[in-house]
Amino acid sequence: MHLTNAVNIFITVFAALFPIVNPLGTAPIFLTFVRRCSPQVRERIARSVAIYGFLLLFGSLAIGAQILLFFGISLPVLRVAGGLVVAVVGWNILHEDENAPGKAQGEELDEARAQDEAFYPLTLPLTVGPGSIAATVALAAGHTPTWKTDPLFQLSSVAGALAGLLAVSLTVYFSFREAPTLERVLGKTGTNVLVRLFAFILFAIGVQIIWLGVEALIIQLPR
Repeated sequence: MHLTNAVNIFITVFAALFPIVNPLGTAPIFLTFVRRCSPQVRERIARSVAIYGFLLLFGSLAIGAQILLFFGISLPVLRVAGGLVVAVVGWNILHEDENAPGKAQGEELDEARAQDEAFYPLTLPLTVGPGSIAATVALAAGHTPTWKTDPLFQLSSVAGALAGLLAVSLTVYFSFREAPTLERVLGKTGTNVLVRLFAFILFAIGVQIIWLGVEALIIQLPR
């Protein structure tokens, strides 16, 4: 049961964040920034971006929901609001025009500047932006803690979530490191198909989180 829960949490986290972070779609943009860098420096920058991204997402998952609750927002309302954000992001990705202009291409950076700017703007907001941070907070709000009743179940949830974040960070690392190859192999159509598939999963996850919040609000209604 605990292993199944860890796998389910892993799939949920990865499927929710992958289409927003969109490492395959962002890799060509990353390449425009670091095209003047050597392969060794490009690999080092890709690793730094992946690490920074993991830390940002982990911080959002660990304390994002608690910060909002500190301001008096109840967990069911937070679930509804966060689920709406996730669902809207998934819906927008699912229906966005693939020919529409995306993120700014930005100027090419030399090796020194690229290493200095690995966090901003290459990690935030190019790779991990407000959408992925909001989705991570919503996922945290959508999980019901069971630490007091079943510590092992909660540990399996934490392990699954960390594995999901690590998997997203690894896809960022490999996608950015191999950006020139991805640009040749996947092509525009292949990247678009993969992103749309995960966008639909993201939309379904958002609806599920909304339902968890609505269900809790209904239960709290006076009889």
